[in-house]
Amino acid sequence: MAKMNSQFTSPHWENMIDNDRENVFTVSEVNRHLRNVIETNIPNLLVEGEIANYTHHRSGHIYFSLKDEKSSLRCVFFKSFNRYLNFKPKVGDKVVCAGRLTVFEKAGNYQLNVNRMEAAGMGELQRKFEQLKAKLEEEGLFSQQYKKPIPKFPQVVGVVTSPTGAAIQDIRNVISRRYPCRVLLYPATVQGEKAAEQIIAGIEYFNEHTAADVLIVGRGGGSQEDLFCFNDEQLARAIFASQIPIISAVGHEIDFTISDFVADLRAPTPSAAAELAVPNRQDLLNQLDGFSHKMKMLTKQSISDRQNQLYYLERKLQKYHPQTMLQNLQQRLDSATMKLMHLMQTQINNYRHQVAILQEKLHELSPQEALKRGYAILRQEKKIIKTVEQLQKDRKLEIILSDGKAIAKILETDS
Repeated sequence: MAKMNSQFTSPHWENMIDNDRENVFTVSEVNRHLRNVIETNIPNLLVEGEIANYTHHRSGHIYFSLKDEKSSLRCVFFKSFNRYLNFKPKVGDKVVCAGRLTVFEKAGNYQLNVNRMEAAGMGELQRKFEQLKAKLEEEGLFSQQYKKPIPKFPQVVGVVTSPTGAAIQDIRNVISRRYPCRVLLYPATVQGEKAAEQIIAGIEYFNEHTAADVLIVGRGGGSQEDLFCFNDEQLARAIFASQIPIISAVGHEIDFTISDFVADLRAPTPSAAAELAVPNRQDLLNQLDGFSHKMKMLTKQSISDRQNQLYYLERKLQKYHPQTMLQNLQQRLDSATMKLMHLMQTQINNYRHQVAILQEKLHELSPQEALKRGYAILRQEKKIIKTVEQLQKDRKLEIILSDGKAIAKILETDS
């Protein structure tokens, strides 16, 4: 690079071809040097101009020129950066581009590599947007505690939007497919100076006539300037004051307006707003089928439980029925009687056995048995003689033996 600088600044460059041919540079070397000089010495730029020669390549890159009354500047807006655009640029738009200068070495052209693009004047609009957003947020208009719930099964959906735009058609198509109900349109301009005033009138109309269960307020996509009517302070206050829940559906998913923040619900697109406003009929039918199946199962289970309970109570009733209780008592009485009889018979048998033993013992101890064993009973004058002293001489003595009796006379006693 030092070599190239010295050659470019040499006062004798006219003689270079003849005298110093080894220092001849290729086109690529020259373009590379210019690129290094430009990229090193020129910082990032903000360039304002009108779009010309606009081409959105199928690769996703955007090629265009910025021009003013006197000149033009080639620009390239690569896909990795232009994907964040919040508007669709076109030929004739006045824009401000941020980027850095570079040289496209192959063609030897210098160009602006754009990394951000805004419509001219959008900086002021963004400032106003941020100021109003901060003001209303501080007042509490965005607070979740004021958000009204969206009704689950609306009968009428009110829409405030353009009657000729794609938004109303998208909303009607989605609702007719998902959950057919009435859709009432309040036609309003959704772009320009009168837009906010007409949208406010639509919101107030629906509230005065209570003609809808939920409102969709919005429009399809557009530039930040096109959507700016939805950043109107009076419109924000009208949305906040509405007694009917409002779904804000402004632009595309990447677009945010004050209406989105103050509304009860924000939808990324009008079609999405329609999906949020009404349920899906098929989902409801599937849910009803599920409830029906569950009810049948619960009913069967309940009947089975009641049958089991009835069977239990029936058994319990049978157990405590007077006839059953009487039968049980009779059975217990019979059992007790049989047991008592058995005990009595056993006791009688025991007594009989004891009597037999006593009879046997008594029999063995009876006088008759003693007589059989050789003993005798002596009686004198009908008195039993137990000792010799009781004997009286010369008196009759009756001797009783086992097989009879004899009469004797006492002659002498020895005591």
